[in-house]
Amino acid sequence: MNAASPRLRLYQFLVLAAGIFLWWALTSPTLLPNFYFSNPHQAAFFFGEPQKVFLRIVDWFVSGEIWIHLGVTLFETVMAFAIGTVGGLAVGMWLALSPTAAAIFDPYVKAANSMPRVILAPIFSIWFGLGVWSKVALGVTLVFFIVFFNVYQGVREVSPNVLANARMLGASQRQLLRHVYLPSATSWVFSSLHNSVGLAFVGAVVGEYLGSARGVGYLILQAEGTFDINTVFAGVVVLTLFALVLDAVVGVAEKRLMKWQPRSGETEKL
Repeated sequence: MNAASPRLRLYQFLVLAAGIFLWWALTSPTLLPNFYFSNPHQAAFFFGEPQKVFLRIVDWFVSGEIWIHLGVTLFETVMAFAIGTVGGLAVGMWLALSPTAAAIFDPYVKAANSMPRVILAPIFSIWFGLGVWSKVALGVTLVFFIVFFNVYQGVREVSPNVLANARMLGASQRQLLRHVYLPSATSWVFSSLHNSVGLAFVGAVVGEYLGSARGVGYLILQAEGTFDINTVFAGVVVLTLFALVLDAVVGVAEKRLMKWQPRSGETEKL
C-alpha cells in the first residue's frame, strides 16, 4: 500500500480518533462505571481530560505564550544537532583515517559512549548556567556519538577497489577525502539523520526539564509542580507535534540532498 494513499491516511486518522475517544471515555466521571478508582473524578485527575488539554493548547497559541518557549527549544535543538553532527563527522573521519589514533582513543570513546548522558546535565548546568547552552551541550553529547559511529563505519566501509582505482588515476589524499571518503561518510550520516535530530530534541527537552527558565520542558515542569495534569499533557502533545514537524523537515532535506543516491532496486536494473 502506498504510504501516502488516502486510505492509509484515513486508517491512521481513525486510530488517532479512537485513541482520543477512549481517553475521553475513561476519564469521564459519568460515562462509564467506575472500575478502578474509588472516586470517579480521580481518573481525570491522574490522566487529564482531552477537551481541557485541547483548550490549553489553543490558549497557548492564541495568547502567544507558547511561541517563545518553542523558539528556545528549537534553538537548543538546532544548535545541538549542528554542533554534534559537525563534531561527529570531523572526529569520525579523523579516527577512521588514522588507525593509530583510533587504537589509542578506542577505550576512551567506548567509555564516554557508555556513560548515561542524563547525569551530565547537572554538570553542564554548573559549567554553562541554566541558559540555553547547558541544554545544547547535553544534546551535543547525544548527537555526537551516533554521528561519529556512522561516519567511522562509513569511511571504513569504502570499497578497496574504489580506492585502488582512484589511486591508479592519480587521486591525491585530498581528492580521495573529498570524492571518496566524504561522500561515503555523508551517506551514512544521512541514514541516521532522523535519529540525530530526535536525540538533539530529547537533549534539549530533558535539559529544560531538569533546570531552566524557558522552553516547553520548563512549562511541563511548572505544571507538574502545581499538579496540573492537563497542562502536562498539553506540553507533551505540543512536543510530539513539534517533533513530527522536525522529522518532516529532516525528511525533505534528506530527499533534496541525497538525490545523487540511487533508489532501492535501481542498481539491480542497470
